[in-house]
Amino acid sequence: MAEQATSTSVPPPLPVKYIRSDRKTRVGEVISDRMNKTIVVETTTRVPHPKFGKIVKQVRRFYAHDEENKAKTGDKVRIMETRPLSKLKRWRLVEVLQK
Repeated sequence: MAEQATSTSVPPPLPVKYIRSDRKTRVGEVISDRMNKTIVVETTTRVPHPKFGKIVKQVRRFYAHDEENKAKTGDKVRIMETRPLSKLKRWRLVEVLQK
């Protein structure tokens, strides 16, 4: 009877489709730090045009949460995807790469 209590089976590992994948990260430049605990990060990617194939720059702006207000305008930063924090904020600051 004591053997039955100690011989608990370990559940099998979760299937791959249930394991959360890594969150997206982006590297960009801070273009605004005027808001409290929020920065605006501008990223530039180079993608081929869908019809003509020419490589074009694609610029996007992300609102990111900066809890300690440590990123300043002009800094190069890494941001990571997160749960919605406000109407526009869906990213958070991971690290300041270059001052």
